[in-house]
Amino acid sequence: MDQFLQLTVTGLTNGAIYALVAVGFVLIYKASDVINFAQGEFLLVGAYVAAFLIGDLGLVWPIGAVLTVIIAAAMGVVIERLVLRPLIGEPIISVIMVTIGLASLLRALVLGIWGTKPKVFPAFFPKNEVYIFNAVVTTEKLGAIAVAGVFLLIFTLFFRYTREGIAMRAVADDQQAALSMGISVKRIFAMAWSISAITAAIAGVVVANTLEVSGNLSAIGLTVFPVVILGGLDSIPGALIGAAIIGLLEAYTGGYVGDGSLSQVIPYIVLVFILMVRPYGLFGKEIIERV
Repeated sequence: MDQFLQLTVTGLTNGAIYALVAVGFVLIYKASDVINFAQGEFLLVGAYVAAFLIGDLGLVWPIGAVLTVIIAAAMGVVIERLVLRPLIGEPIISVIMVTIGLASLLRALVLGIWGTKPKVFPAFFPKNEVYIFNAVVTTEKLGAIAVAGVFLLIFTLFFRYTREGIAMRAVADDQQAALSMGISVKRIFAMAWSISAITAAIAGVVVANTLEVSGNLSAIGLTVFPVVILGGLDSIPGALIGAAIIGLLEAYTGGYVGDGSLSQVIPYIVLVFILMVRPYGLFGKEIIERV
């Protein structure tokens, strides 16, 4: 029972990080029909920028975190304006290849600026142990779940109740109808990329707090694909549930089977299975085309 609780907390911690990255991924797809293969590199940029501002420059945590979010938002807007907007109307494969190239470019810039040597991240959660029903859980993992949960709640409220959030939902549902209502689709695209970069940067800060900062962090972006396919490529609630499922499966596989390589592969086994059984995901919109 104790091991089960520990593995559950670990799985939910990973799932919370996946959820933050997946929300940005789904948001871009819903708003612009673009599959962003650079989402993991957005996370990498956020982690390194926060480590630089807080660890190297010595800024206090609140200021460093706010500046990281601002830089991430600006990066998302610039990428959408200079890289993605000129590709409007181009074949989808062209856009996909551009995001793959963007991922390589961002990774090269990060490692070129800060080097390939792993950096120690200035922890903002004390690394103490907490006992939950005799299970030992670290406070940094509980803190990671709490931070991710708070931001996911904020984004949920934003999409549901704010004018900009409702406009984003309208564009995601029907771009032509949104245009007829006077909504600037281009502005919504820029906002979608900005929020996507923000969520990934927050995830980067959270995951770097429990791990060291290195180029390997961008690999989390690959795990997000099984998450969003499982939940539904165009479903934000599905992304949250898919993230929790994948995170728990990884933790339980690594804990009970004892094979670290299998725990890394299990998300892709789920990906293949869900594509065979339910290709539009658990909560994705089923589209039937007649020819």
